[in-house]
Amino acid sequence: MSTIVIVRKNQRACIAADSLTTFGDTRQSAQFVANADKIIDYKGQYLGLVGSAAHHLVMRSLLSRHGDKIDFSSQLAISETLNRIHPLLKEEYFLNAKDEDEDDYESSRIDALLMTHRGIYGLYALREVDEYTRFWAIGSGSEFALGAMHALYDQLDEPEAIAEAGIRAGAAFDSGSELPMQLHSIELAID
Repeated sequence: MSTIVIVRKNQRACIAADSLTTFGDTRQSAQFVANADKIIDYKGQYLGLVGSAAHHLVMRSLLSRHGDKIDFSSQLAISETLNRIHPLLKEEYFLNAKDEDEDDYESSRIDALLMTHRGIYGLYALREVDEYTRFWAIGSGSEFALGAMHALYDQLDEPEAIAEAGIRAGAAFDSGSELPMQLHSIELAID
């Protein structure tokens, strides 16, 4: 369970995440674990993952071993990247990609938010890729985060302040999210 948010405003973008990991009813807060970060820095692009705690290490390993297969330059390039890495997740990292009967495609079982100098994106389990124009949130605290960011987006100029409000709302109301938060910002490329 987690709260991860992403915001773009005024030619800047920000991604932020809470730091709590849960295993059933057991809560592992940042004060007890050295690697509480949920956001991966990959060559100045930031990827925030929700779901299994194993996703973080698997994705870090995959990015370091198969960087030649990674292209985050556009929505289509990200989609093609997800298709290239899906077989690697199954073959090298033993992803259990069991499909639900109602799913049209085999699931990667990973949801993530991605921040690049070109924009902000949501990456989803069936390899859908959404590009966002303002903000988005994923994880168990996402509904609280979305509400907070929606209420403040037009009132605040700094994407960091909007993202921080989203994470704080998730941590305040979602039992699977907790402070401290991790936050990264970048300047967006002007096209």
